[in-house]
Amino acid sequence: MNNVTISELDGVRCLHLGTKWVQGAMRLAAPDAIELEYVQQMMMWMLFNLRPRRIVQLGLGAAALTKFCYRHFPDARVSAIELNPEVIEACAALFDLPPNDDRLAVLQMDAWQFVTDPTQRATVDILQVDLYDEAAQGPVFQSAEFYQACADCLAPDGMMTVNLFCDYPGHGENLEAMSHAFAAVAWLPEVHDGNVVAIGFKQAPSVDFDQLSLRASDIQRAMQLPANTWVEGLQRWMQQA
Repeated sequence: MNNVTISELDGVRCLHLGTKWVQGAMRLAAPDAIELEYVQQMMMWMLFNLRPRRIVQLGLGAAALTKFCYRHFPDARVSAIELNPEVIEACAALFDLPPNDDRLAVLQMDAWQFVTDPTQRATVDILQVDLYDEAAQGPVFQSAEFYQACADCLAPDGMMTVNLFCDYPGHGENLEAMSHAFAAVAWLPEVHDGNVVAIGFKQAPSVDFDQLSLRASDIQRAMQLPANTWVEGLQRWMQQA
């Protein structure tokens, strides 16, 4: 495993795994906010479920999603699965990750081991997947078997969001693999340098864009996330599908 390195610029602290690639970021003046746009997009499941019971993050990064879910969903149990102990230590020391308690569990373990554990089947309402090594050339796991294991972890109405940071034809290959495991798959337009965030539904949702827009406005006011852009992105996806 590569050593964790830290950089800071213009009030933003970034986590790296010994390379230039940013594995996560935190604005020092707003440590509980989600700084990066693609990480914000990983929360688009809120358009469909505002009362999850269990949220799991595969890949801790700089703990932005884990902290945000822990703070904003007090009735949910939040878990993060991270293989590299140095990432966990850095998040606790430098990225304001709170200690484990009866709602929060940050576990040092392999994501594949977690999703293939029979005791995890049908137990997760929201699964957020952001798994990259130091090279960041593509998701660590991107096979149909992996996405099926993720789907198996979800409750009947569960959802998975996943960050697909890769080059052509990686996006399409991952989306094709997801389509075999999920009843419906959608994605938002590319942001940053190749990040595409997709969402997989265990059950295909009934989509009313007027209702989604109202919900997005509520999310935007309450949580300062650009949820209206998610609705716009899903509308663009539907027009192209």
